[in-house]
Amino acid sequence: MQKIYKTIKEASGPLVVVENTEGIKYEELVEFELQDGSIKRGRVLEAQEHKAIVQVFEDIRGMNLRDSKAKFLGKTMTLGVSLDMLGRIFDGAGKPKDKGPEIIAEKYLDINGAPLNPYCREYPNDFIQTGISTIDGLNTLVRGQKLPIFSGAGLPHSALAAQIARQAKVLGEEKGGQKFAVVFAAMGITFEESEFFISEFKKANSLQNSVLFVNLANDPVIERITLPRLALTTAEFLAFEKGLHVLVILTDMTNYAEALREVSAARKEVPGRRGYPGYLYTDLSTLYERAGRIKGKEGSITQIPILTMPEDDITHPIPDLSGYITEGQIILSRDLHNKGFAPPVDVLPSLSRLKDKGIGEGKTREDHSGVLNQLFAFYARGREVRELALILGESALNEVDRAYLKFTDEFENKFVNQGNETNRSIIETLGLGWELISLLPKSEMKRLKEEHIARYLKA
Repeated sequence: MQKIYKTIKEASGPLVVVENTEGIKYEELVEFELQDGSIKRGRVLEAQEHKAIVQVFEDIRGMNLRDSKAKFLGKTMTLGVSLDMLGRIFDGAGKPKDKGPEIIAEKYLDINGAPLNPYCREYPNDFIQTGISTIDGLNTLVRGQKLPIFSGAGLPHSALAAQIARQAKVLGEEKGGQKFAVVFAAMGITFEESEFFISEFKKANSLQNSVLFVNLANDPVIERITLPRLALTTAEFLAFEKGLHVLVILTDMTNYAEALREVSAARKEVPGRRGYPGYLYTDLSTLYERAGRIKGKEGSITQIPILTMPEDDITHPIPDLSGYITEGQIILSRDLHNKGFAPPVDVLPSLSRLKDKGIGEGKTREDHSGVLNQLFAFYARGREVRELALILGESALNEVDRAYLKFTDEFENKFVNQGNETNRSIIETLGLGWELISLLPKSEMKRLKEEHIARYLKA
């Protein structure tokens, strides 16, 4: 039964307090009828015995509290989902943003999802090719994994996100078989960034297999909190009910966390680290843990959250907590970006904790593990030699150290700096890896099997 109240007593930021309420439930949807007859929607953020705190989705400036009414709808927020969502663009409230028709929903799903029984989860173990050597070759993305990208202000994470969305695919896919879909959720971005993402998807003709959710910086802050949940609900429908392999890209999670902090401050909650709410970890986990595979289901959800580290500080609460929940991180380097490298992935601190599960014979190639470990070892040693050369001068280096220095320069110029338009297959990436390995003597190749050296190393 819908209840209507005229007891709106207080408004603060996006929050409205309704008093003398009865039987109100957490997350229940609310409609506010303003004095001019317009309708604004919200949801119950806190339900006390005789008071409800409501989070309003739209701007409430000019709202006359005395003449407005609050109607509690007795249901939670749902999203109408359908295969027709592919190729469409929506806003943070789930409404079409591309001037297309409304979606005719096959069903309505709660945007908060349902927690998965860990016993029903299937371990991620299938390789996803992004076409980017620093990811495919060294920090492999696995189907069902959550692998964030840690960036900084001004770094080209938008270009990297668009490149991954255009190029990502599951190997072994046959024409007419299961499709690969992308759900792209952008929070608090500028109009220019929005136009860039849309043009990138259209340019590669990948929009038809994608669903875009866009919240601009001047859109209501509450949409930034609901938007990733709308995107993940769409992904769950496509993956677990339609059998698609879905890649979810969430950018920028820092804007999402800032929205949480703004709402928390409006609620006068006791702040945690750097003013963020104490439940930030729990809230982020409700998003990140919606990635994975389910036993008996064909589809899967792989997640790439992107966040900008304030002042490039990896110990900041947002990257720090994200690192605890997710399975590794891809880190972008400001130094490499300043040198003009694209994408500027810093290989050494980057990590994919599940990379060993998605590589090897039958998945990529039998020599992948050895090439990966050898490139890491050579590059780490080469960086040390480069620092030594700055202090002592290159003339003080021996012949092997000079080979390491040459390897490091070639590795960065050829392997890392592949450009935002180059789509390399895993075979091309491994071939380039062997080409770089050949710059050093065989006596240094301690992480490769003899049979792999004999088969793949060019004389």
